[in-house]
Order: sequence, then structure tokens, then C-alpha cells
Amino acid sequence: MKIAAYYYPGWHKCPIRNASLPQGWSEWDLVYKATPRFEGHEQPNLPLWGKHDDSDPKNFELKIQSALNHGVDAFIFAFYWSRGKILLDAALDKGFLKSPNSGQLKFAVFWANRMPRWVLPVKDPAAMIIDPKRLVYTDEKDFLEFVQFIAENYFSLPNYLKINEKPYLSIFDTNFFLRQLGMEKAKNSITRAKHWLKQNGFGGLHLAGIDPIPEFAGNLKEIGFDSVTHYVFMPDWKGEYLQDYWTSSNEKSEKWGDYMRISGLPYMPSVSTGWDATPRSSDYGKEKPRKYPWWPVITGRSPDRFRMILEKALKFSYENVFPEAPVFISSWNEWSEGHYLEPDQKHGYSWLEAIKAARSSRFPNP
Repeated sequence: MKIAAYYYPGWHKCPIRNASLPQGWSEWDLVYKATPRFEGHEQPNLPLWGKHDDSDPKNFELKIQSALNHGVDAFIFAFYWSRGKILLDAALDKGFLKSPNSGQLKFAVFWANRMPRWVLPVKDPAAMIIDPKRLVYTDEKDFLEFVQFIAENYFSLPNYLKINEKPYLSIFDTNFFLRQLGMEKAKNSITRAKHWLKQNGFGGLHLAGIDPIPEFAGNLKEIGFDSVTHYVFMPDWKGEYLQDYWTSSNEKSEKWGDYMRISGLPYMPSVSTGWDATPRSSDYGKEKPRKYPWWPVITGRSPDRFRMILEKALKFSYENVFPEAPVFISSWNEWSEGHYLEPDQKHGYSWLEAIKAARSSRFPNP
């Protein structure tokens, strides 16, 4: 049984992204300038470790040791690739991989096939949720080049996460990937990539689809996907403004089996510590645009409730999925979206302690 935490690599200088942002700006500005938007709103959420640069291996040494001490087996890094242009890669390449203890923790990447936001906080409530300029278009040649790049740079490393001897990779926006390629070209792209990996000594590929919609879910196995999972699977995006953590988490957990049945593939649960992206949006007072990042907000989260939903995910995985399948946590450090495991000033290390407790409860000898 493995537990893997998604890692958002947005906490270091990135020349391409920063060209459109104010001089000296960092995403920590969003976190530290966050304000309560309603009575009882849990903001700001401030890191116990303070502002830090995740391209610095000294900072990553602490992150890795904290993960190891509390039962996190792997980090799954968002990897921003758009036809050879790569963004926010220094957290992985300079921070994690250069840390003296990096070899003790498994890692993998998921293709963040959507470019980071260029304007934060979001000021225009009428703007599109996903600006077309952020969409990442691919084709068979580009997808193969992407897989070749990550294989040669990461799959070959001894601590890269493998499932049944195959390197793990997931696609963040699986639905856009399939829509813009079409199912036949997507199938050809994945088949070619897996063939190249086998021919070049990488053993193939375990490819996971993230958050597939019903239009595609029944075809994922035929297209070449090996499992299904989620990134953040908690809020009802079209529901009420304030949504209860325990209610939302349990409602979503009842759907885990549905994804497995519809897709005919193993489903690897993803649980979260919360959701609150309001630091990424300008404050319009009583006005609450019914869209990201203003809406919705998860309330009533706590380390203890998180522990209980993680126990449920571990039980589901143990009973329904193959032994090497990870349970995912979203995320290690999405501070500006309100889901993180890193210690904060209110709860200390309690989010991480909850993982340790969940593993001990379900599996006394993990």
C-alpha cells in the first residue's frame, strides 16, 4: 500500500511565467494577503515553515524527511509541457532531485496539460474559467516527444514510481486530451508511446486518466489507459457556495466504485484536506461569482475528518485495487487553493500526523 501526494511546483521563480506578473511577485503573496470572505472563514492559512523557495534543495530536504516520517511514499509532480516549452520545472530538477535525501522518496510526474495562470489574483469575474491561451494542444508526434523526454530524464531514475514494473504517468486534463485529439488518434499516440518505451528498455507505461467524464470513461481501456483517478475530488462545482467537508468527501467516496465499473479499470482514490481557492481571487465583498476561484468553498475541514476519509480510501484500495496502487492526496502544497499537507500555523503537523494515524489504523504493519 502506497500513499502519494500531488506536488504543485509553483513556489519558485519562473522567468516565462513571471514576465506577465509584477516584479518580485510570488504565489506566496496570495497566501499571505488572503482575507476572510465570510464569518468564520478560515483565512489566511499560513505555512509553519514560512515563505520558501522549492527550487532550493535545502528546503526540499525538510519536505522529504517530513513525508517519510509521516507515511507519504511518493510525490507526484505537476509537469508543465507544451510542445517542448517547460515551465515550473525547477522544483523537481533543482529542488527535489538535488536534495541529499531525494533517493529515499519515490516520485512521478503528471502531465499538467494546461498552462499556469498568468494573472493572479483573478480580478475579472466575467473572464473565462480557462483562458484558451492556457490550453495545451498535442498530436501524435508531440505526445511521443513528451513521453520520450520524461522517460529519458525521469523514468530512468531508480526512485521513479512504478506500478507492476511500469513507470507511472497520469494526464491532468484527460478530457481535453481526448476531445482535441479524438479517440482514435489518442489511442495511436498512447500505443506508439508504450511501444517506444518497451523498445528502449523502460518496460512500458502505466497511464492513468484523471477525472474522466462519462463521454469517455467507457472507452479509456480501449484507448490505452491503465487506471482511473482524480486530482481534487471533493467540491460540487455547481453546488452551494459553502459546502461541508465531511458531507462532500463522503458523497464523492460513494462514486469511487462507479468509476471502476464504468471504465473497467482500477480506480485509485484521491482524497483532499480541503478546498478554498479564494486567495486566488480579488475580493468583491458580498458579490460571489459562481465560478473558480471564488466559488465554492469547503468548510468544516479538520485533520481528524481528513484521517477518517483517508482510512476509507485505504480500505477501498485494499479491497478493490491491486496491491501496488497508490492512494493519492491532493495535495502536498496547494496553499492558494486550500488543500495542503505541509504544516500550517493553526494545525502544526496535524495534517501529516493524520496520515500516520490512518495507516496505523487500517494497516498496523504497513
